[in-house]
Amino acid sequence: MQAEPGFRLKPEDIQHIYVRTREGKMVPLSAVVQTRYVTGPDLVTRFNNYPAVKITGSAAPGYSSGQALEAIEEITRELMPPGYGYEWSGEAREEKSAGGTSTVAFVFGLIFVFLILAAQYESWSLPIGVVLAVPFALFGALVAIALRGIPNDVYFQIGLITLIALAAKNAILIFEFAVMLREQGKSFAEAATESARLRLRPIVMTSFAFILGVVPLAIASGASANSRHSIGTGVIGGMLGATVIAIFFIPMFYVLLGKFSARFDKKKEDQA
Repeated sequence: MQAEPGFRLKPEDIQHIYVRTREGKMVPLSAVVQTRYVTGPDLVTRFNNYPAVKITGSAAPGYSSGQALEAIEEITRELMPPGYGYEWSGEAREEKSAGGTSTVAFVFGLIFVFLILAAQYESWSLPIGVVLAVPFALFGALVAIALRGIPNDVYFQIGLITLIALAAKNAILIFEFAVMLREQGKSFAEAATESARLRLRPIVMTSFAFILGVVPLAIASGASANSRHSIGTGVIGGMLGATVIAIFFIPMFYVLLGKFSARFDKKKEDQA
């Protein structure tokens, strides 16, 4: 509630406000209160109905926003007196909440890859071998950002979701060809060895073509360089892990899972 502009031009105009007494009569506010000049805030900031102080800042050159948020939280826990708390707002709040949802997106990505491959191969065991190639990519990505001192921020986690498909692609190339050789009558070991030998060149060519494509992100400079470093370094390390390390384990996964699946199917036939 406020008066018309003409009646609130001067501080003395507040004396012309009338209030109702217990008897129901109207008296001027100057009859019941005294006014004086004091200093005070022009605006009282509140957050979730609590008195609050808004602090705005940005990361120093060479540091990511995730590192800045962690530093502020650490200082706050050490220096904030009892009875006080802190909460993020704006872009910082969005970044913190997005960091929690990336894990859910990563898990659902693995589930979708597994279900699609299970429908393609009509088997529950072979897709497991494809999904087992993903940890090698994660290992390579984590090692890469650790060597460069890059934090595990939301941009790096976006790159991890991309690595699900990239790591599974290498395994799919070997598994798909091994399944074809197995249908031609070869043993699991022969099919895995032959498919790995024949698919090695396509895997290396596609993987290193992708790695060279994201090198500009890993060595970027200028505005938003830190975010591009996180994505590029993580993806490069993940692809190197999925290509250099996983390529030796994928055929072994196919042999082990194939023999297990065949033994399980034979056991079900015998019981039937």
